Amino acid sequence: RNGEEGRSLRARSFGPAAGLWRANLREASGGRLAAAMEITTVYQKERREFGRPVGHFATVSPVDLGGFDTAPTKREDYIERNPSSLAVQAVPEQSEHQVNTERFKYTSVGMFHQEGGWPKDVDSTEKEQTTRYRKKVEKDEEYIRQVKALGEVIEGPIMQNIAVDIYEEYFQGEYADHSTEPPSAKTLSVFKDPNETKRSVSSISWYPDGGKKLAVAFSTLQFQDWRQEAMSNKSYIWDVNNPNAPDQELAPSSPLNCLQYNPKDPNLLVSGAYNGLVQCWDTRRGEAPVETSIIEKSHRDPVYDVWWLQGKTAYECASTSTDGQVLWWDIRKLAEPAEQLSLDDKGAAPGAGPMGGVSLEYSTAGGKFLVGTEQGKVIACNRKAKNPSDRVGTIYEGHCGPVYALARNPFFPKYFMTVGDWTVRLWNEDIKTPVMTSNYAKDYILDATWSPTRPGVFATTKMDGTLDVWDYFYKQNEPALSLQAKGCIIL
Repeated sequence: RNGEEGRSLRARSFGPAAGLWRANLREASGGRLAAAMEITTVYQKERREFGRPVGHFATVSPVDLGGFDTAPTKREDYIERNPSSLAVQAVPEQSEHQVNTERFKYTSVGMFHQEGGWPKDVDSTEKEQTTRYRKKVEKDEEYIRQVKALGEVIEGPIMQNIAVDIYEEYFQGEYADHSTEPPSAKTLSVFKDPNETKRSVSSISWYPDGGKKLAVAFSTLQFQDWRQEAMSNKSYIWDVNNPNAPDQELAPSSPLNCLQYNPKDPNLLVSGAYNGLVQCWDTRRGEAPVETSIIEKSHRDPVYDVWWLQGKTAYECASTSTDGQVLWWDIRKLAEPAEQLSLDDKGAAPGAGPMGGVSLEYSTAGGKFLVGTEQGKVIACNRKAKNPSDRVGTIYEGHCGPVYALARNPFFPKYFMTVGDWTVRLWNEDIKTPVMTSNYAKDYILDATWSPTRPGVFATTKMDGTLDVWDYFYKQNEPALSLQAKGCIIL
């Protein structure tokens, strides 16, 4: 608006460039006429000019790649198909089929047999009436004729049954009888200490789920051994299918004397060390222990045996040592033991110290367990006894030296086996003297274990490197099989 005169400007673009303007000016007439300015912009552009320009296509002239020579003589061998349609698919054709077997429902069906067929005037419960009616029927000529006819029909199957031996063994000789063969065994794998300074194997624990792994504790129990400074403290876990290298390492602060897999959680292990500590390991969290007991609250001597407890939780264990104690632990808090028991001998002279624990047997539930001592005695203990003085129960006078191994029979838990000095002895909980004792061997017997499948079979190891397999149902005076590990002392 300019003064009293008003002008209207209308702009429109034409063409692709949108750069041409036409202005229509209309002057106002007749006094003051206010005109509004209206601006309209219209762009017109072809579709191909939108978007990113394509520069890799070029228009070229057609190129003749060649031709196909026709053969008019072969045209007569074909019939033209008109129209002709062809479908092409880029993926292979597939079909889906579904099959479902017929379902059958099984039900338990019983059958009730009741005597019947009697005439209405005969009471089947009255023996006199049934007997009288039978005699009457047997005299009937029709009955005799029917019996003779049925006899001819059944005579053929009866003769056939007589000709066939129903007890014939069709597969005789198909299966080999191994009962008379002598027992034998062979070495499958050898697992060696990977360190330069070789150590003794102090404990072995098998993986609880299928036995595909085994954990081995290495240590040297000789006090002030000159090789200890050069020895490694590590123990190892091996895969039975790969004996060349350990599957995992365990790096404790002190050599391990014993270790055991958790039967409820195969990722957990508990171990006892040479310096008296109890440690817990989780194989998913590396080679270092996840929990370690405090040395002030631990054993004062090397831990010789450790066991997981059978209970509601999978975190309780017990350990024993030659310091004369049995300690119970919860691996979630190893700062101090949950309970402790002193292995005091009730029949010893006043002032005598407790008996040192060397082996432990805690496979039964209910709080009852056995402890083998370095004095050669076996102590039956009960953790849940009413009186504290009754926690140490029956004492079995066993061997002339330390009880190196102690194991209950998995089929008959009342019977247990001990190993010490030069003998193996079988015991019954109700009898204080051994039920059976083996002959004295020339070398120390150091360990033993029961067979998990046969109640009368067990294996023992000796200091000269011999593995003996005993079968008490087969022979009692000597082992059924002996294997010699060359150059080794089997612990």
